[in-house]
Amino acid sequence: MGIRLNVNGVAHEVDVEPDAPLLWVLRDELQLTGTKFGCGIAACGACTVHVNGKAKRSCSVPVGSVANAEITTVEGLGASGLNPVQQAWIEHQVPQCGYCQSGMIMAVSAFLASNPTPTAEQLGTAITNICRCGTLPRIRAAVLALAATNSAGKGARS
Repeated sequence: MGIRLNVNGVAHEVDVEPDAPLLWVLRDELQLTGTKFGCGIAACGACTVHVNGKAKRSCSVPVGSVANAEITTVEGLGASGLNPVQQAWIEHQVPQCGYCQSGMIMAVSAFLASNPTPTAEQLGTAITNICRCGTLPRIRAAVLALAATNSAGKGARS
């Protein structure tokens, strides 16, 4: 069954069942392996992508439900240069093992798009992705530094 997908600004037609998880279509059909498999039950967030700008855990999203939606993976996030979140990850030396990082970057970038100057409390509530190797303090530092930059930029324009 042909399903049309728009992934990272490129139209694709995939021959898969509509209930196939988006994660596996991205990885196996489109060879976009930056999106990781973690738990398979939408608990860990390693598979986070953007669907119409919103963070979604792709292991639990049936591909048929996102036909014709705008899907962005970590590969598309930095397609025209590093995204500010990716740059902050580098500056704060966030990754350790790195496995969860693509999903974490996608969750954080969607969150900052809707709330560019979050508090530490808002960040802790909104980002529920799991990092097993302990880089959450560096993630928090990177995001709050970005929020401070965003806040300073707003002040400069006002």
